[in-house]
Amino acid sequence: MSTDQTNSLEKAQPSYPDFQDHLAKLESRGLLRRIDRPINKDTELHPLVRWQFQGGLSESDRTAFLFTNVINGEGKKYDIPVAVGALATTPEIYSIGMGVPLENIGARWMHAIENPIPPLVIESPPCQEVIMQGESLKKGHGLESLPVPVSTPGYDSAPYLAATIVITKDPETGIRNMGTYRGALKASDRLGVRMATRVGGAGGYLHWQKYQKLGEPMPCAIAVGVPPVVAYSGPQKLAVDQDEMGVAGALANSPIRVAKAVTVDLEVPADAEIVIEGFIDTELLEPEGPFGESHGYVALEDFNMSMQVTAITRKRSPIFPSIVSQVTPSESSVIKRVAYEPLFLNYLQEELKVDGILSVTMHEALTNIRPVIFLRFEDDTPRKEVWRGLEGASTLQAQCGKIVIALSSDIDALNMDAIFWSLAYRMNAVDDLRIVAGRKRGHGPKGNKGEESGILVDATRKTNMTPLALPAREFMENARAIWEELKLPELSPKAPWHGYSMGDWSDVWEMFAQNAVSGRWVDSGVQTFKRRQSGLVPETPARDVEDG
Repeated sequence: MSTDQTNSLEKAQPSYPDFQDHLAKLESRGLLRRIDRPINKDTELHPLVRWQFQGGLSESDRTAFLFTNVINGEGKKYDIPVAVGALATTPEIYSIGMGVPLENIGARWMHAIENPIPPLVIESPPCQEVIMQGESLKKGHGLESLPVPVSTPGYDSAPYLAATIVITKDPETGIRNMGTYRGALKASDRLGVRMATRVGGAGGYLHWQKYQKLGEPMPCAIAVGVPPVVAYSGPQKLAVDQDEMGVAGALANSPIRVAKAVTVDLEVPADAEIVIEGFIDTELLEPEGPFGESHGYVALEDFNMSMQVTAITRKRSPIFPSIVSQVTPSESSVIKRVAYEPLFLNYLQEELKVDGILSVTMHEALTNIRPVIFLRFEDDTPRKEVWRGLEGASTLQAQCGKIVIALSSDIDALNMDAIFWSLAYRMNAVDDLRIVAGRKRGHGPKGNKGEESGILVDATRKTNMTPLALPAREFMENARAIWEELKLPELSPKAPWHGYSMGDWSDVWEMFAQNAVSGRWVDSGVQTFKRRQSGLVPETPARDVEDG
């Protein structure tokens, strides 16, 4: 039976927004769409949200969704709304969840990792206002009462918990781990859990190995709908022995409120919408999958962990969160990209002291940000520094940097056409490309066999080059004003959209160019007539003759 907890809440209220506070803030900024018509969680919900990633919308047009009328394929109606895309559909939404401007996110992460704030234990937490255990977890109740969506209809084997914070504890040290792992619904009181997602094993997986040696089941708690700063800590790759709850507290600049779980010896986020408690079997594994993975391929059935649910606790009126993962771009990739890029840049600038490094950009569309990384460097950066940056980016994390490409400052790392332009004209494969053997296989489809390898490419400018053959900026800007005056179709320019000098350009040629646009081209002809010479062939470079 469900037990309604009547004890008053702890006086110490959180100084950070919980998940519902965050949704209200998004709605106030026009970043939340409420969908009140009936939506089938198993066939319609995720595909509908997925269209804002696959439908050609710009990133700024994406929003979070709140579904208030959720049903399943049998017509069952749920009394819990479902929110999708509320954590990181866009960097702006992530920034709102973090409570800091986008440009400060990297610094906030670095400070939090170095200065964790221990959590605060409270009594009578909001996440335990309603408690289900015993008979209330039986068929038709328990997990079946939660509106868990099917993420990849047509391929997923079950509804999956996706926006999770999975909490375990090292039985030897007591150090907590929080990770974002998937959970497949198996029965009203049983889940399939996939934890081995990191090269060498995720923190929870390492804990499972220790409990296995002890011959004991592993206590586990899965929190969904946690405060955003806690949610962002789960996907972050921190040291295995670092408590993510302390890092989350530093992100919030306030201790995260936690409470003792009801049936397992763990502390859980007190302000979570829903918490699922139980024990993971360390003797028997259960087939789990298929499931559409964040690397963009369907992960097929494997033997993974089996969790027996002992309690489900929740707020009186919770909202169930889910995230869009699978093929990138996705909410999952934005969560990682916004945090990973500044961490990689800080590592290269502050720890390796690589000179000239300007930015780190992780390629997102289809590749899932981790395998392909672009580094931008200042002009005239020594080549040894470029290679130090390439090597550092490829080795910081085993699952990142299979392909790392160095670019000059004039290249927009989000414009693949500009990147191919650099590869075509600024890279000589014999000198500027290195194959790296013996890499660990990162997060990806299992069909690939054999040893992994990587590619490092220096596609920076090695010498001065002639200007890009587009009209100079002032003329393009003037023409755009006329374009808009004529009410022609809206423009969405991608750099480079104007010509600019790349070093190989003289005062004489600048004079010729100015003469051309001012109608004084005859003056240029007078100059060249004086410079006529014999004994040459057509197309002899004038600079070679003059320098000779």
